[in-house]
Amino acid sequence: MNLRAVATGIGHYLPERIVPNSEFEKTLDTTDEWIRTRSGIERRHFAAEGETTSQMAVHAAHRALEMAELGVDDIDAVIVATSTPDLTFPSVATMVQEGLGMTRGFGYDVQAVCAGFIFALANANGMILSGQAEKVLVIGAETFSRIMDWTDRSTCVLFGDGAGALVLEARTGSGSAEDRGILASDLNSDGRYRDMLYVDGGVSSTGTTGKLRMQGNPLFRQAVGKLAATADAALGKAGLTSDAVDWIVPHQANIRIIQGTAKKMGLPMDKVVVTVQDHGNTSAASIPLALSVGVARGQIKPGDLLVAEAIGGGLAWGAVVLRW
Repeated sequence: MNLRAVATGIGHYLPERIVPNSEFEKTLDTTDEWIRTRSGIERRHFAAEGETTSQMAVHAAHRALEMAELGVDDIDAVIVATSTPDLTFPSVATMVQEGLGMTRGFGYDVQAVCAGFIFALANANGMILSGQAEKVLVIGAETFSRIMDWTDRSTCVLFGDGAGALVLEARTGSGSAEDRGILASDLNSDGRYRDMLYVDGGVSSTGTTGKLRMQGNPLFRQAVGKLAATADAALGKAGLTSDAVDWIVPHQANIRIIQGTAKKMGLPMDKVVVTVQDHGNTSAASIPLALSVGVARGQIKPGDLLVAEAIGGGLAWGAVVLRW
């Protein structure tokens, strides 16, 4: 018997407040055109005062469960990818459990910044293949607006808030690349690149939350090569090449990184799900958000072969090959 972790439900949530680029023109030396041409971002959503990462995650989870036609009591585990938890502890996942009314199973958080959802998917896949869980709720949720330096025009215009959730269920497959579900994953990290993207605060260092700091150009140079390489590595593990890919579902950080990665993989942009213009960079939430929007748009259909890839602080990067 070949077990596969198959996606059966997807859902997302975006805060009500939409912030267009023009809003930053009032307080920063920047323009809508400058932001759009360098990032592809036109608008993003910011959480309301008092709105938390776990609350957004619960909204997205409800929608994913609805599509999967499952109740809360059917779920064995909740894995939340986030770098912006409500509290230092407990985990956002346990707060999601409470928010959903879930009193069985277990939950925990994964922290790999923008690559968090990829790492969480690989984690959930391992849980299912090992028999630890049969139905797993995998969530990416972030309130990056809470760690922005609003005087830094190079970073604060790039990020947004939101949540996306995916239900994975254990199903039997043939063991071939034609199976639905997660076919392969590839995970990487290298702490030597820490200074390219980090937050300058923390519990054991400063006792503060801190603000996001980024070296944009060096990070850009690392991103394209590493993303294309991890996508190719994951495809290779699945016994596939980029020719078989129906959709790239990339981390939505910057349109130029997305375009560069697709080009390096030899795939046209009409095979890429792009949402960066509407959401900005939502870190660990960006891939499930893009997945959910891609399904809602009718782009992603059952049987389609997807490659999701992301890179974030650490640096941490990886890819998952999934047949929808």
